[in-house]
Amino acid sequence: MTQPDSPSVPVLRDPAPLLEQVRAQWARHVMPTGQKGDLWIFGYASLIWRPEFEATERHATRVHGWHRALKMWSRINRGTPQQPGLVFALLPGGSCQGLVYRVPHRQADAALATLWAREMPTGVYDPRWLPCPTPHGLVPALAFTLSRRSPSYTGELAPQQLREIFRHARGRYGTTADYARQTHEALRQHGIHDRALARLLAQAAP
Repeated sequence: MTQPDSPSVPVLRDPAPLLEQVRAQWARHVMPTGQKGDLWIFGYASLIWRPEFEATERHATRVHGWHRALKMWSRINRGTPQQPGLVFALLPGGSCQGLVYRVPHRQADAALATLWAREMPTGVYDPRWLPCPTPHGLVPALAFTLSRRSPSYTGELAPQQLREIFRHARGRYGTTADYARQTHEALRQHGIHDRALARLLAQAAP
């Protein structure tokens, strides 16, 4: 199976059933009494500086059991099949600071459709509901995670590999280098200091 507008990019899983599964989970988890509830989304990378959906609330938060890592191959958004780039994913272990957004119920379906077109064109992420502390207490927030068993998981890359990717990889949304730097700057603006990302950027510097 291939991406319709990118014939050379294999689709790992059909993203449409995953979207319907997430919608069904949201109905169960967020609206257990049948009352209309809002959708919460956890942003840890580009969703911090380019969310592309309307939110009525935004809070700094931390999820446990997962950490941010630039260890997922990108053959559409930040690279090509010939020159794969890198994007962030949540990998098991540790913790991750980010932002949690509250999307009004009436806009949730549109927000999910936008997220799927952007984040799930090849169905690579594993969408999960992660508990996020907010001023309202813990809320289940949608987050995009990655298994280390995924063929899109890069494993450890040598500094020379990183420099080559940062120098050459470009996809439909721009370069891997710009993406990583914009994420680092956005995190700093929100008072989040990701030392691992800072070290990676230093390694990737020409």
